[in-house]
Amino acid sequence: MTSDTTHLAALDEPRRLAAAARSILACPAGVNLVVDGVEDVLAGTADLGMQDLDGTPTFSCVPGSDLATAARIGASALLTLESGLGAPGSPDRQATLTLAGTLRATAREDCGCCGEARDIVELSLTFALLARTDSRPEQQYRVPLAPFRSPDHRLNRGYLQRSVEHANHCHQEELRRAVATTSGTGLSQVVGVALSDLRPDGVQVHWVDPDGAHTRELRFTTAASTTEELGELLRRELHSGLC
Repeated sequence: MTSDTTHLAALDEPRRLAAAARSILACPAGVNLVVDGVEDVLAGTADLGMQDLDGTPTFSCVPGSDLATAARIGASALLTLESGLGAPGSPDRQATLTLAGTLRATAREDCGCCGEARDIVELSLTFALLARTDSRPEQQYRVPLAPFRSPDHRLNRGYLQRSVEHANHCHQEELRRAVATTSGTGLSQVVGVALSDLRPDGVQVHWVDPDGAHTRELRFTTAASTTEELGELLRRELHSGLC
C-alpha cells in the first residue's frame, strides 16, 4: 500500500482519479452533509467528527440526534467536501468531492474525551464525483467506487498531509524533545520543530536553535504499508508520544 502524490491536474486514469478523491476525503477544508428529511444535521452539535475509514466517510453523533435517527432508517445523504490539499490558494484547493449514498449506524462507543456515548454512522456510497472548480466550464469526473475503496490509497497524499499538520500543531513538545535528543542540543535551545514531506519511507525534520535553521532527512528502517505501520515508525524514530 503506497501513497500517491499525484497533483489534481493528472486525472487521466481511474487509479489517479481515485487517489485524488481519497486524498480530498482524508484532507477536506470544508464539509457539508445534507440528509434527506433532516433540516439541520448539525443541530445540537458543532462538529460531525467526519473521518475516512478506508474510503467510507464516517461520522460521530449523539444517540437520538437527527443524524442517528436518519442512520437507523437508512436515509439518503449527500456529502460535499472542499479540497484542503496543498497550501491555501494553491490550484489543488480548487476542487470538490461529492459523495452520495445511504446512512447506516454501525456502532456505539464512548467518546475518549468526555466519556459520553456516541453513535458511529457510515455513508454507504453509491456515487462519487470530483470537480475542478478552477476551470470554465467546470470539469467533472465520475470516480469509480472500486478503486476509490482500494486499500492501496490508505497512505494517500491527504492522509500524509493531515498527519504532518497534526504532529506540528499538537505534538510540538514531543518533537522538540526528539530533536534535542538526536541533535545533542539542549531542549530549551530547540525553539521550534516542523515536519514536512511525510512519505511511507521517511520524513523531513526542520528545527531552529541558536545556530540557525536546520533540516534533516529522516529515513525509516522500513517503508510503511498501512497507517498503523506509519504511526509506529514515527513513534519509533521520533517520539513515543506521537499519535
